Amino acid sequence: MKLDKNSMKCNSPKKTPSHPTKSHVVKACDNGEEKIIRFGQQGVSGSPKKDGESESYKKRRLSFKARHSKNIKRGKMSAAYWADKVKW
Repeated sequence: MKLDKNSMKCNSPKKTPSHPTKSHVVKACDNGEEKIIRFGQQGVSGSPKKDGESESYKKRRLSFKARHSKNIKRGKMSAAYWADKVKW
C-alpha cells in the first residue's frame, strides 16, 4: 500500500498490520522537514511500563532504551525515537 504523505497528520503514529516487516508508520515533522518513518518489528510486542511489571519485563524495557539511546537522542526524525515512544 502506498502512503499519501500529504494526507497524514504530523507526528501521529499509526499501526501498519499489512506491512510485511514494520509494525508502525509515522509522518515525522521537525523544523519544516517531513519524512515517512516505518518502525517496530512486525509481530513483536514492545514492553511499555506497567504497574506491577515483572523484573524481566523491566530489564527488557531498560535494555532496549540503553541499547538504542544514541539513536533515540537523535529526535523525531529517527525510527528509534518513535519505537521508544510508542512500543517501549
